[in-house]
Parts: sequence; C-alpha cells; structure tokens
Amino acid sequence: MNAADDKTIVKEYFNSTGFDRWRRIYGNGEVNKVQLDIRNGHQQTVDTVLSWLKADNNLAELSICDAGCGVGSLSIPLAAGGAKVYASDISEKMVEEAKERASQTLENPGNLTLAVQDLETLSGDYHTVICLDVLIHYPQDKADEMISHLCSLAQSRVILSFAPKTFGLSILKKIGSFFPGASKATRAYLHRETDVVKILEKNGFSVQRQAMTRTRFYFSRLLEATRK
Repeated sequence: MNAADDKTIVKEYFNSTGFDRWRRIYGNGEVNKVQLDIRNGHQQTVDTVLSWLKADNNLAELSICDAGCGVGSLSIPLAAGGAKVYASDISEKMVEEAKERASQTLENPGNLTLAVQDLETLSGDYHTVICLDVLIHYPQDKADEMISHLCSLAQSRVILSFAPKTFGLSILKKIGSFFPGASKATRAYLHRETDVVKILEKNGFSVQRQAMTRTRFYFSRLLEATRK
C-alpha cells in the first residue's frame, strides 16, 4: 500500500464509520472498555501538551497550527487560553464536529480558525506547530515528509506524537492487541524514535521535552523540539 492509498483510506474512514466511532471516543458519552481506555490515553497526551504550553506562561502570545485537529480536543482549550489557533483536519466531518464543539465552548471564537485541509498543503508561519496522533496512519517515508513540512511552518517549536516502534509494541501489533477491532481500518504504523528525532534534527530542531502515554490499548510518544 502506498502513501496515496493510506491518505485516501484515512480520509474516507474518518468521513464515514470512523467518524462516529472516534467522535464517541473523543467525547463524554458512554463507550466500551477499549474505547474508554483509548479516550483516557488520548486525553493524557492532550493534557501533557497543554501543561507544557501553559508552563511557559505565554500562551496568549502564541500562534499555533494544530495539524490533524480531529474534533478539537486540543485546539479548543488552546484557543480558550488565548492562543491564536489555526486547526485543520483531512476529514470534513471531524472539522464540522470541532466547529460545533467550539461554538458551545469558546467565549472568543475569533481565536480559532478551523479548516478542512490536507497536512501537506498547510502553509503559513506559526510560533508552534502541533501534530498529535496522526503519524500512526502513515509509513515512515511519508511520516518523514510530513514532519519536514511541519517543521517548515514553525518559527520556534514542533510538538509531535507517534506510536513508538519497540519490540513489545511490535509484538502486540502483530498479535492484534494494538488498536483492536475495527479501529484497524486505517492501519497502525509504528515509528522508531531515532528516526523521528533524526528528521527533526535534519530540519534544524532539537528535542527539549518528551513524554510517554501508555494505557492498555493506547501508546503515544510525545516530543517537543525547538529550532536550534
């Protein structure tokens, strides 16, 4: 399967059956135990990013690009905190849901711009560029291209999450315990941390902060890299 096919599958999946499934996972309604585990894991990753940005005490001064924003789990609280956020997703339905949630939450909706857009076509100049839980859908060569493009948009910082390629997770993935059931519809690619760090460094960034979220069914390595 080539990268173009992966992108088509991701787009179609999150505009159809995947949308309803992940909207529930990223929401507050009743879900099964596996979905609840993934919800909690994803929220831990979002909370870590929010804690990093808030700890710097300059959130209201930042311009942020949230590439692959989903239903706005990160974009909305960032905009609520005063940041100017440009958020995009390949899925029209995800963006529509994010707009609905933002309209119910944000006192100043002008802080958040939401758009249906392919990651590779993103343009602009932002203090911080963030991409969470997107790279898992793409093989390493495509992920390298995506990371390089995101780096080109960032004045100061890039924050990425990915499913790390370790022996243990590779075994889980092989036996079907990693992202179980129908969530496999988009494939789950694991990435070596050394490969991700290498492409960041190639683009002039060095890792400053890192974290790992690990639940039963959700595994996410989080890196913050700043321009050298």
